[in-house]
Amino acid sequence: MRILIATDAWRPQINGVVRTYENLRHALEASGHQVTVLSPSDFMTLPCPGYREIRLALPNMALISEHVLRSGIEHIHIATEGPIGWAARAICLRYGVRFTTSFHTRFPEYLEAYIGLPASISYRVQRRFHSRSIGTFVATPSLKSELERRGFERLMLWARGVDTALFRPMPAGANKRCAPTFLYVGRVSREKNVEAFLNLGLPGRKVVVGDGPLLPLLRTQYPTVDFKGAKTGDALAAEYSAADVFVFPSRTDTFGLVLLEAMAAGVPIAAHPVMGPIDIVTPGVTGILSDDLRVAALLALELDPLQVRAEAMKHDWSSVAEIFVDNIYRARGAARPLGRSVKTKGKSPQIKQSPKPVA
Repeated sequence: MRILIATDAWRPQINGVVRTYENLRHALEASGHQVTVLSPSDFMTLPCPGYREIRLALPNMALISEHVLRSGIEHIHIATEGPIGWAARAICLRYGVRFTTSFHTRFPEYLEAYIGLPASISYRVQRRFHSRSIGTFVATPSLKSELERRGFERLMLWARGVDTALFRPMPAGANKRCAPTFLYVGRVSREKNVEAFLNLGLPGRKVVVGDGPLLPLLRTQYPTVDFKGAKTGDALAAEYSAADVFVFPSRTDTFGLVLLEAMAAGVPIAAHPVMGPIDIVTPGVTGILSDDLRVAALLALELDPLQVRAEAMKHDWSSVAEIFVDNIYRARGAARPLGRSVKTKGKSPQIKQSPKPVA
């Protein structure tokens, strides 16, 4: 299948959404699919107010039309509800092109925390965005249930994977210390609740890997914490492997890809019993879930890294890519061609587009 993915989150951003689509693209292409990504790198951009690391695209509608209507593109997937996402949606509706979407981020909770906008208003906008999609992909059953209660329709489960070759246990060597190391990886921003981790009374050391608007302030306020900035690839994998417990203080994530990355390195999780962790962590096996994050972190020290790693091995990207393609066929009401799966190569049949929808 020839797929266009329209996303407002792409390199050089470093976050779970970007890593999700990078890994999805690689898995799909390795299986013979053709993937085009329409991202902020294709347009002029401006820094996001209050979060300059994120660049917001100034969409060129003619360019987006060219991509959406390009000969040979069989399906459009809109990954985000930003400027590119809204523009791609408008073009699809104008020309009667069916599309799927994903719900990745709980922006309503973030906006309520940052500017006081009631979450109900933002959810109304997001519901409108996804309402014209033929299928909205969500990462977990708990997110699916919450969105259904909020009136979202045509929700389809699409899990996440992890690169178990990159994220893996490494020889202890000089990286392991006598005192335990508690690690956080992610954006250093208000919605991630990082200070809840920094304020915990824990033995050993605390390490924070990631960038974000709160980083300069927190470096000043917590001089004993090792803030290492953003890392990727082997450098990031080494940070996971050097840790004893991964602490995930967020209460607003829809999934938490970093949880799988830590588990793949054999690092148990300490987290709140909220959306994301409750869908990924097996209590007492791969982590501890508790409203008392300190208790969770201390108990997690006792878990077996080999069992943690074994659970992460079940989340390979080839399976995730197969679910993605299956969802597309199901959303379009089309049977997947007999004898084909995401792991086989060859030419997919052209899927006919639906008539232009009634506004």
